[in-house]
Formats: sequence, C-alpha cells, structure tokens
Amino acid sequence: MSPTLTPPLPSSSPAEKLTLAVVAGGLLALLLAWADTDPARRHTWFWLAVGLVSAGTLAWSSLKFGRHPAGVQQDNLWRRASTGRGALAWVTGLVLTGFYVVLYWFSDGDGKGSFGLLTHLVHPLDGLSQLLRGRPADQWFLYGTFYTLAVLLMGSRALLKYRHSRYQLIRTSSVMFFQLGFSFLIPGLLQFFQKPEFYFDYFWPLHYQYLWPNDVQDLLKNGGLGVFMVFWGAVMSFVATPVLTYFYGKRWYCSWVCGCGGLAETAGDPYRQLADKSRAAWRWEVRIIYTVLGLIITITALLWVQFATHGELLGQVGTVAAKWYGFAIGSVFSGVIGVGFYPIMGARVWCRFGCPMAAYLGLLQKHFSRFRISTNGAQCISCGNCSNVCEMGIDVKQYAQRGEPIVRASCVGCGMCSTACPRGVLNLENGPREGRFQASALIHADSLRIL
Repeated sequence: MSPTLTPPLPSSSPAEKLTLAVVAGGLLALLLAWADTDPARRHTWFWLAVGLVSAGTLAWSSLKFGRHPAGVQQDNLWRRASTGRGALAWVTGLVLTGFYVVLYWFSDGDGKGSFGLLTHLVHPLDGLSQLLRGRPADQWFLYGTFYTLAVLLMGSRALLKYRHSRYQLIRTSSVMFFQLGFSFLIPGLLQFFQKPEFYFDYFWPLHYQYLWPNDVQDLLKNGGLGVFMVFWGAVMSFVATPVLTYFYGKRWYCSWVCGCGGLAETAGDPYRQLADKSRAAWRWEVRIIYTVLGLIITITALLWVQFATHGELLGQVGTVAAKWYGFAIGSVFSGVIGVGFYPIMGARVWCRFGCPMAAYLGLLQKHFSRFRISTNGAQCISCGNCSNVCEMGIDVKQYAQRGEPIVRASCVGCGMCSTACPRGVLNLENGPREGRFQASALIHADSLRIL
C-alpha cells in the first residue's frame, strides 16, 4: 500500500510575499528603534516601523482577502506553522509573552524619563501623547497605542475577510470604534483637561477598581464629572448590564464593546480554531472563571467593610487580597497568559477561563436572557465548520446535529458559527425565553415528519 501523499500548501503570490516582507521590515525597524541610542534616529526608526507594519498589513489583507471570493475559508489552517501551533506560533507566543512581562514588571517609570527596557520605544510617542493627553508618553501610553493599532489594522483585515456578512461588518466596526474612541481617545482627552483617566466601556467586575472605595473617593473629588463617572460605573454594572444581557445576551458587550474581546476578534482571529473543545477543558473553564468571579466579589466586599470600619474589623485583609488579585489575575492571567498565549490556546483564553465580567454576563445569559443560537438539524451536513471557528471551545456541531438551540454561558455571540455554516443551519436570535427550548422540539418534530 502506497503512503498517503499530503498535498503541498498553496504558495503566496509574489505580491503577497512583498507585502509580508514590508511587515517584516517594519518589525526590524522597531527592533532598531529599541536598540538605537541616538534619539533622532530612534524616532525615525520607530515611525518608519509603524508606517511599514501598517501599510504592509493593510496591503497584505487586501491581496489575501479583498481579491478573493468572500467567505470563511479554513483550508490548511492546521498545516500552517503560524496557525497550527507550529514553530512560528511558538515564537510569536514567546514574543507576546515577553512583551507583557517587560511591560508589567520591567518598565516602571523613575520620574526622570526612564521606563526600563521600553524607554527607547516610549519616547518617540512623546509628541502624540502631548497632543492627546498634554503630557509625555509613558509605558501605558505605548501599550495603548500598540493595542489600538493592532485592533484597527487587524480589524481592517477582518472587514475584508468577512465582507459577505453584514453582522460581522457591523460587529467588527463596533469594536474598532469603541477601542479607538472610548479606550484611547476619550481617556487621553480627559487627562489633557486634567480630569481622571476613565474608560467608559469598562465596568466592574472587569475594571474592578471603579467600584472600590479609594477609587470612588478619588473620582468624587472631581466634582460633577467624578460623580457622573461613579454613577455611570454603578448603573452600567448593576442595571444596564442585566437589562442589555436579557435582550441581547452577553454579545452586546463581549463581542461589540469590550477591548479584550475586540483584540481577540481582530488580532486573535487567525487563532480562533485553537480553542480546546474537550469536555475536560470545559470543566476547567467552569472551575476557574467562577472562582475568579467569586474572588472579585469577595475582595470588593472586604474593601468596603475595611473602609466602613476604618480597618478595625478585618484589618488590611481587603488591601492585601486586592494587591494579590491585581498581580495574579489583572497582570499574569489577563495580560501575560490572556494575550501571550493567543497562538497556542486561541484568542479567548482570558475571556473563556478568567474574565469575571464574562462569568457575570454568562450567568445572566444562560438563566435569564432571551438570546440563543437556534439550529436546524435537518439541514446540518456535519462539516464541522461551526465548531472549528468557535473561539470559546463550544462544539457547535453537536448541537446543530441534534437541532438543539445553543444556550451556553460561555457563548459570546460573535456569530462566526453562523457565518461559517454553508447551509444556514445556525441563527442568532433574541426571541422570548420560553421559545429557547420550544424551538428545538419543533425542529425535531419537523425532522421526524420529513423522515
């Protein structure tokens, strides 16, 4: 018996290779900006890097997706070194993880313009930071700039790739809008006018500090605006979130507004198929994410008790717990693991296993929301496209084959399963709650009549 021959991977066109070379040149220029000690040359290298990476990414996206038929094309994903946990994926993961480690623990400012290992990359942004914030750049402005640029560039790629789907076009445009406007420009402008830096698209328990006593006090010192910020955070966390989730599921936030989800849906899109679909992974997901939610609820309560009793009842337990939560969850989990592990575990590692906001929204979605994904088992051909694109590790095909509606706490409503389905089996719906389970019974009955 002759061995089975694996067909060779399709090669990129010369034009695509040229655009990828431009991106590589931009990364090299960024390395030179980091290493060069001459300020003038360093600024030149940095902005050359930004220009080359931006132009190369947009040109490659246009050639790769804009000139080909629209549709979700998953050919050879697992055979590529970049998207199938190959050598390139591990190198990418190592670089991302290393960047976050440096950002969190080796770039603290000394008040004299030094930001550790990131100093040479921070100062080329001083002009932009002065224009937007009225102050020199720091390591967090560098991070915000890189983060926003990644969402915008890879968001443009997603717009071209999924241009056949109106839902994906609107959803991708939404996360790009909220990242640029609400997570980058507005917080910067608030600082420019010497107001508190505030992210109107992040709420407790994800941005937990906004409802902690010390932060609430600091905001209230800023008069009417500070009062509005506290009011906004409380209302969005405890009133608007349940109401919006009831009508639209957790997708209104996780797939349309959140910056973490925005990065996952744009820069993380090439890795969505890497999410583990096993039952063991689901068990770990449930154990970890609800533990994190429980921790942040407990810590918030401890801090308010500590504040109300002036530390006489429980001492500084709340402060110590908050410090360790910020290190283990806020830094290591959400940053180092949450983004650094994109190329190995998929783009929604943080959203799936650690985000307390996702856990909170998930409980509301599963037990109280009208949102579900309806399925038509009679039309399913078991191609598996839906399961492959699910970045939350849901084996969508199993639901589709049985004609059961998908009502899962982890589902972020990205709609990629519906977009990837060649038969229109899956539909995102916001109907009455009682219809979530009636739908599957009707579909099953119709299937029996057909047979």
